[in-house]
Amino acid sequence: MSDEESIRRRFKLIRGMLDERLRRYVAAAEALAIGRGGVSIVSRATGMSRGAIQAGVTELKQPARKRTPAGRIRRPGGGRKRTVDLDPSLRSDLEKLLEPATRGDPETPLRWSCKSSRQLSSELNRRGHRTSHRMVVALLHEMDYSLQANRKTIEGASHPDRNAQFEHINRKVKEHLRTKDPVISVDTKKKELVGNFKNGGREWRPQGDPEQVQIHDFVVPELGRAIPYGVYDLGQNTGWVSVGVDHDTAEFAVATIRRWWYSMGRPAYRQAKRLLITADAGGSNGPRLHLWKLELQKLADEIGLPISICHFPPGTSKWNKIEHRLFSFISQNWRGRPLTSHAVIVKLIAGTRTTTGLKVRAVLDRKTYPAGLKVDKQAIANIQLKPASFHGDWNYSILPVAFQT
Repeated sequence: MSDEESIRRRFKLIRGMLDERLRRYVAAAEALAIGRGGVSIVSRATGMSRGAIQAGVTELKQPARKRTPAGRIRRPGGGRKRTVDLDPSLRSDLEKLLEPATRGDPETPLRWSCKSSRQLSSELNRRGHRTSHRMVVALLHEMDYSLQANRKTIEGASHPDRNAQFEHINRKVKEHLRTKDPVISVDTKKKELVGNFKNGGREWRPQGDPEQVQIHDFVVPELGRAIPYGVYDLGQNTGWVSVGVDHDTAEFAVATIRRWWYSMGRPAYRQAKRLLITADAGGSNGPRLHLWKLELQKLADEIGLPISICHFPPGTSKWNKIEHRLFSFISQNWRGRPLTSHAVIVKLIAGTRTTTGLKVRAVLDRKTYPAGLKVDKQAIANIQLKPASFHGDWNYSILPVAFQT
């Protein structure tokens, strides 16, 4: 058997147990044992480069103190230099691509496209650099970049009386809760397509068996959309949701409050003398809607209680209690579940529970609520509206016609 074949067999047996440093030393030892021409023979037998074997030979001929220290693969400073070290402008050019508006390059080709690692790599190569998407990822981590989603934090222009309105709402809520009068937070949850469509989030299922849904999200005429309008009771930690099928109007909003009152509100507040509603400044319960106030007048006359309304300032809807005490938990409960029918939506909403004791009731409201209804001037004049001394446009009460002040 030739030297080359013997070396190949020995090296194959131990190769998996050697790191780069030990492979280099073993190959060098074989080459030194052969003598003249040993480096070439070992190179052919092991597949290692002549340069690596020669480096090992040089190290073995040196005193032990000058060899690569144990625990290291190469001597300090050894090995191929990193591309970023050989190409000093690589990092700065990458930063210009990432933040073009602040790096003086507002018209970079990636200004209006997704900044994926592969696109960044391609653009850097186009500019004369030699890199790969893996190297770009490593550089981004070194530069303290990470994959980020959008975050909703910008509320727009802040109204000068914003904080004062928050304090006013807080005082009114505490005042009503102290006298055990009902306080409810109301709003419309995001409208949902009804059908076998993808729903955000994930749920546990057998591995490799995801729920199959439609590729495209188009309204199915016979199913339409679901319009969940919610009522959250701050004192009882309970919720009521009417799932509408027509339009999100003020008539629909007050109809939901009415259903809450007779199903949940009145049984819980037998001695109630007033009702407080906190709502956003827009949508079907906006303070400028005459229909909203007219429908509340009908409700006040019907239940015989004065109804006070406090609206959150424009752009601050996320502070409304219903958003994070009811709607957020509904979204969590139905995550990853296609909303295939109105009945499914109602059951998923009604099945929402929390560790703090939240209970929710939900019903389907198939009634039609025409959009664009006009309120005549006489009806507006008959509304028993009492504006508050502070921001009467946001804070007001509607009194029953027969109510004696």
